[in-house]
Amino acid sequence: MENGAVENGVCSSESVNGGRELWSCKDSDSSSADHLVVMVNGILGSATDWKFAAEQFVKVLPDKVFVHCSERNVSKLTLDGVDVMGERLAEEVIEVIRRKPNLRKISFVAHSVGGLVARYAIGRLYRPPERENLEDSSSNRSEEDSKGTIGGLEAMNFITSATPHLGSRGHKQVPFLFGVPAIEKLANFVIHLIFKRTGRHLFMNDDDEGKPPLLKRMIEDYGDCYFMSALRAFRHRVAYSNVGYDHIVGWRTSCIRRNSDLPKWEDTLNEKYPHVVYEEHCKAYDDEQCEPTSIKDGGSDKLEVLHCAEELVTGLSRVSWDKVDVSFHSCRQKFAAHSVIQVKDQSMHIEGADVIQHMIDHFLT
Repeated sequence: MENGAVENGVCSSESVNGGRELWSCKDSDSSSADHLVVMVNGILGSATDWKFAAEQFVKVLPDKVFVHCSERNVSKLTLDGVDVMGERLAEEVIEVIRRKPNLRKISFVAHSVGGLVARYAIGRLYRPPERENLEDSSSNRSEEDSKGTIGGLEAMNFITSATPHLGSRGHKQVPFLFGVPAIEKLANFVIHLIFKRTGRHLFMNDDDEGKPPLLKRMIEDYGDCYFMSALRAFRHRVAYSNVGYDHIVGWRTSCIRRNSDLPKWEDTLNEKYPHVVYEEHCKAYDDEQCEPTSIKDGGSDKLEVLHCAEELVTGLSRVSWDKVDVSFHSCRQKFAAHSVIQVKDQSMHIEGADVIQHMIDHFLT
């Protein structure tokens, strides 16, 4: 990393591969900032996609956070598959932690497919609790001791924005396919021609040596990947979702809900967050509550799609989530909602700034 621009009290550096790191220019602030915030871009994206949000995080929390915008999975590299990208991200995070020995906490902020990549990466980075902590029966043992860590750091916030947690296959999960069964079925067979291995993972038609689809593996601890233990280790999990006009990722898949659970929303009266239209805290379900809902209606292909989505909702409901639903229906860039929710380009997507502010205001430091 080479030191670069200084703007509004925010220092930044950029690597030869396009990665960005941001921190407060004030020495007293930067020296006390022990919270690593890893920002992860979506498909065909880059580290600059999070430029606006990264700067806002440092401006508001100058003595708390050190922001790293991931560089390992950009452009066409995002077509290599969720698992390959997750391995790269895990290695990248380890390198950052080694360079910054003062770090004590870690959070992830991820957009679109980047949320799945981050979920895979934390499964690789998870370290189970120390055995002596587990065996210590004294009342002094903290809850954090029993949760394990992410790369040796305390896991704080895991935030996704317009992430297809339930995949992209069928039942209007990808809005630009118009919910037409024939088109969605065709997309299932040709998606790999466009989005390569990542497309197979999103449509859950991957078959690696007879293993279940990757997204199904990621709702449990599978092999040496502690996917759910890692997700459970975070003190705060948040899913931001577009309720409409996101033509890439549907509302249901990004908010981890069944169709019957989608809330009725109204225009907000909150001047600070004008585009946040619904908020809900969903408690973790226990194993009995997490029994998949029975699905009987529909053809065999539709039943398979619904059953897969039901499994994923059920699995991910084993941890609590804060769900924040967003609407840009009255904005001039409403048809770019998938990018506006992230403020991918400050000049074009600034109407999503209140969503970024909401993230920061509810961020555990």
